[in-house]
Amino acid sequence: MPAFLHDDFLLTTETARRLYHGVAKHQPIYDYHCHLPPDQIAADRQFANLTQIWLAGDHYKWRALRAAGVNEELITGGTTSDYDKFLAYCRIVPTLLRNPLHHWSHLELRRFFGIDLLINEANAPKIWELANAKLATPAFSARGILTASKVAVICTTDDPADSLEHHVAIAKTDLKTRVYPTYRADKLLAVALPETFNAWCNQLSARAGLEIANLTELLEALERRHAVFHSLGCRISDHGMESLPDVDCTEPEATAIFAQTRSGRAATPEQAAKWVWFVMVYLGRLDAKRGWTKQIHLGVIRNNNTRLLKKVGADAGVDSIGDAPQARALARYLDTLDRDNALPKVVLYNLNPADNYVFATMAGNFQDGSVAGKIQFGSGWWFLDQKEGMEWQINALSALGLLSRFVGMLTDSRSFLSYPRHEYFRRILCKLLGEDVAAGLIPDDAAALDKLVRDICHDNAAAYFGLEVARDW
Repeated sequence: MPAFLHDDFLLTTETARRLYHGVAKHQPIYDYHCHLPPDQIAADRQFANLTQIWLAGDHYKWRALRAAGVNEELITGGTTSDYDKFLAYCRIVPTLLRNPLHHWSHLELRRFFGIDLLINEANAPKIWELANAKLATPAFSARGILTASKVAVICTTDDPADSLEHHVAIAKTDLKTRVYPTYRADKLLAVALPETFNAWCNQLSARAGLEIANLTELLEALERRHAVFHSLGCRISDHGMESLPDVDCTEPEATAIFAQTRSGRAATPEQAAKWVWFVMVYLGRLDAKRGWTKQIHLGVIRNNNTRLLKKVGADAGVDSIGDAPQARALARYLDTLDRDNALPKVVLYNLNPADNYVFATMAGNFQDGSVAGKIQFGSGWWFLDQKEGMEWQINALSALGLLSRFVGMLTDSRSFLSYPRHEYFRRILCKLLGEDVAAGLIPDDAAALDKLVRDICHDNAAAYFGLEVARDW
């Protein structure tokens, strides 16, 4: 019987094995969307132990721990030791069979620390000892891990009101990985929460050096910060929401909504929808003006568990797939920008697999010949960045668009140990291609297949996003 996670894991045909071992595994990683903290890269953080780099902030693992019956104090609590939290996770890993975390967790220990022990309570002390010994060495600093993982590009997630000082500091280092900010204005949308919105407006005002007393000044501040992000190499914006609103909003209406929120009165749901529409169109035009790519993550319902939200905060692992209608509002948004020749490159991420064909066909509506794959149906996201979800996304894109122009995988992660997810994706991609060759569905053309794999793993993203990278990995 084959060993667990053997070298040909997921590679079911000879063609798949050749494509992965000969092509895919050697490509640099182009991580164009993640949540790695730039301050830790700037400081070249050295992690004190495995819990701090492997479990802290990983809401995928937190969800599994809760489902396995582990007390919250051993997950996010402040009174338990890092070792106790680590041990709690090791105890439940044997219960994760068929969950992608079982694969990911073992791959993370194998690829970074050379630990091929099964993760369980009995092996926990040895795993802790071996991993912590390596984490104490310079090669396992934040930057060392990026270099060892052959990460060519990282695009972090940054608020327009952020100082970006850490990006400035990183650019002055000799780190081979290029690290760029991504412009994501989540709090701009929060007109239903005046306290949050107004505090953020005040921060943005100070950062932009501009009083924000009216809508015109807010838009000017957003544009100023957009220009600053651009000067630091940013070429990507991002938004995350359950769905786009299917409404219109005039500038006088937006002006009134802004004034109402600044006065401390919450926007109604109808006003909030209009506001989101107005600022999304404005930011779309800004992105097009500077040649950026806009990412739109749709289909999530966040912070469902109020108790855990209050106890742990946002990103506690209490989010889920939503079932809001997507098609008409998305069509309206893309068409509004396209009509004025102000549609930027767009990557559309879908969280509800029932909408995969909606997103794949919507992308095809707005290809205009100016850029190959201008509108992308993005990779399997969040709950779909596992084997079945990746296959669904690849198959939908292949059937309804051009797989050959796909910009490939990303981590969408807060962890420096998440890069085996690219390996996971690459193995799945090669598996699907190899099985198609074996079934006679695509030709056994080595040169064409090699190019397809190289393009999807790295080259398409490098050409599409246009970020400066080191070429000699």
